[in-house]
Amino acid sequence: MDSIRIIGGRPLEGRIRISGAKNAALPLLAAGLLTDRPLMLGNLPRLADIETMLQLLAGHGVEIDLAENGEAGRTAILRTPTLADDTAPYDIVRKMRASILVLGPLLARWHRARVSLPGGCAIGSRPVDLHIDGLRRMGAEIDLADGYVAARAPDGLIGATIRFPSVSVGATENLLMAATLARGQTVLENAAREPEITDLANCLVAMGARIDGIGSDLLTVDGVEALGAAEHHVLPDRIECATYAAAVAVTGGAVDLAGGRLDLIEATAGVLLDAGVGLEQHGDDLRVWRNGASLKGVDVTTQPYPGFPTDMQAQIMSLMTTAEGAAAITETIFENRFMHVQELRRMGADILVKGSTALVRGVPRLSGAPVMATDLRASVSLVLAGLGAEGETRVNRIYHLDRGYERLEAKLAACGAEIERVPE
Repeated sequence: MDSIRIIGGRPLEGRIRISGAKNAALPLLAAGLLTDRPLMLGNLPRLADIETMLQLLAGHGVEIDLAENGEAGRTAILRTPTLADDTAPYDIVRKMRASILVLGPLLARWHRARVSLPGGCAIGSRPVDLHIDGLRRMGAEIDLADGYVAARAPDGLIGATIRFPSVSVGATENLLMAATLARGQTVLENAAREPEITDLANCLVAMGARIDGIGSDLLTVDGVEALGAAEHHVLPDRIECATYAAAVAVTGGAVDLAGGRLDLIEATAGVLLDAGVGLEQHGDDLRVWRNGASLKGVDVTTQPYPGFPTDMQAQIMSLMTTAEGAAAITETIFENRFMHVQELRRMGADILVKGSTALVRGVPRLSGAPVMATDLRASVSLVLAGLGAEGETRVNRIYHLDRGYERLEAKLAACGAEIERVPE
């Protein structure tokens, strides 16, 4: 299994192209099941999770044409004239929880689906109850047996008013796609508002869907008989953008994030600015710099969008390990998302965890050490720590990184980091 070797202490200087957003691309790919017309998606990132979704869709009978566009990612043209198989098997779904996003489109268009339950996750339980409850309210007959969700809607789905008891990105996406082909009107209350959902909704509208309230927590969908062809460009990855901004904060230097958008990372940008990092939008690029002055500790609490994203909690913790003073980092989304703490401690970090809060007291500098990644965001937080640490850091189990960061080591190395992937 590959690892990443880092010699820390080098400031970053240069330019990094931000890839298309994984968390937008996955539901957009699933939306290809909703129509027999071509759906063209541009700016697709080259990631393991994207490959898994493409493999899953091919099993359902989706015809996929891929074209490479260099820095601009890939373009995929999806066509689904017929359904080859209504089952999303365990062997694929276990690799990626987002596979559950085919459930709504399959039910909406084909009136049947059999999707493996995703199971557990390293960062905590993420049940699919809200997906299932919402589809049942839309008339679906659903049984849970042998680890699968077996769903039928012989006469098609019916519009309904659904209020989510808690904010769920995945459930909002699944039910939004399902509602586009349901009979009548569907109202989604307390819907998630992430930019990736807005991106999905805009694509669905381009396909002919009728959706009001895009960008708000109240989505109203009037079902149509069929969706048509569309072309859509995946929005830039706000988590990747914020992660590289945090990398500059850790190391010092100045980097232009090509395609980075300040409006997509406002909560993280606020924390970085308070910590002493410079951020400025220049056309399509976001410039990030730190002039060598010490960083300041900043308290952070994760919240649903537009609050501070849980997907940036680990990276900001790495940043706070060498900031002046102390920072309280509170995780409210997932119950087990502090597994990177022990690894950061191996590098000399002073972190005390009490319940859902980690108290980070800044130290002058971390020391390089062999560390092990436990999940996607934890793995990149260890890379950030290694970039700022003294000596050599070896990050193991980096297959997590390949799920969410395209060519991470190459992008950082191009800006002066001493970093390389070391084969097993």
